[in-house]
Amino acid sequence: MSDIDGMIDAVITEDVWGQAFDDLGTSRSILRAPHAWQDREKLLELGSRSRALVVRNRTQVDRQLIEACPSLRVIARAGVGLDNIDLECANEAGVVVVAPLGANAISVAEHTLGMALSAVRRTVELDADCRRGGWQRTPGRELHGGVWGLLGAGATGRACARLARSLGMMIVAYDPFADAEKLAQEGIELVELPALVAARADVMSCHLPATRGTAHLINSELLAVMKPTAVLVNVGRGEVVDEGALADALETGRLGAAALDVREIEPPLPGRLETLDNVILTPHIAGITTHSQDRILAVLADNIAAVLDDRSAIAAVGTHREARS
Repeated sequence: MSDIDGMIDAVITEDVWGQAFDDLGTSRSILRAPHAWQDREKLLELGSRSRALVVRNRTQVDRQLIEACPSLRVIARAGVGLDNIDLECANEAGVVVVAPLGANAISVAEHTLGMALSAVRRTVELDADCRRGGWQRTPGRELHGGVWGLLGAGATGRACARLARSLGMMIVAYDPFADAEKLAQEGIELVELPALVAARADVMSCHLPATRGTAHLINSELLAVMKPTAVLVNVGRGEVVDEGALADALETGRLGAAALDVREIEPPLPGRLETLDNVILTPHIAGITTHSQDRILAVLADNIAAVLDDRSAIAAVGTHREARS
C-alpha cells in the first residue's frame, strides 16, 4: 500500500522477510519488490517514492539512486557489509544508514566452522561417493591442537574464534584496525601481516570487506606460504580472493582445500573451482538463518520507525542518526 500522495514508507528491494516487518506494516506502508535490484528503472522509480529503502547486498545504492530519491530518509541494510552503499553520498544527502552490525555473527561463525569441518573430513566428497555406490573410507584430519587463522577480527571473526577455541585450537589474526590487548583477552594473537597468519594456519577464514586495500589480498603469493594441508574458508567478500590463483593452488596440491560462501562475481559462472573435489561452495548464505534474520529485522524495523518518527537511529553506521529535514 502507499500514501494518498503515492509515497511509500519502506520499499524492500530484495528477499527480506520476517515478523518484524509484518508488524511494521501494520502502521507503515511497505512495498515488497524482491526483484527490484535486477531492474534499474523500476528501482529508481520505486526509490523516488520511498522514505526508506531496505536492501541486502545486491541492490546498488549508489549516487544515482540516492539522488533520485528526494524523500529518502533511511537506508536499512539487512546484513553487515556496506560495500554496495555509497555511504559518502548518503551522508551528504542527510540520509541515515542503519545496519545491525554483529547480528549475524553467530550464524556466520557456525557456517564457517561447518565448512572447515566438512573440508578436513571430506564430507561432501564422501557423501557424493556413497550416493554413487562407493564406500571409500578416506581418513580425515582433526582440528584439535591446530591453528585457526583469521583475516579480519570483527564480530564474525571473533565469533568464529570462540568456536575454534572450543575445539582446542590456537587463534592467530590479522586485522589492521583491531586492538591487540582486547583480542588477547579473547585468546586471539594479533599479528602485523596476513602472511604471518597464512604461514601458521591449519584453517584460515577470511572475514574481510571488499575495499581497494583488500582486493585480491589472498593471491598467489599469500597462498604460496600456506601449508599444503591447510583449508581456506571465505565468508567475507569474494573480491578478496584471486580465484584464478586459488584454483591453481588447489589443482597443484599447494593448498589442501577451500570452502567459499562468497565469490568475485555473484552468482558466478561455472568455472574451474566448480570442477574440483577439494572445494565446497555455498551461495552467500553464511549469515542467513532464521535466527539471524529475526535479530536483523527487529533492529532494522525499530530503526526505520525511529527515523520516520524523527527520532535517533541507534544502529546508524553513517554520519547521521536522524534524517536531515
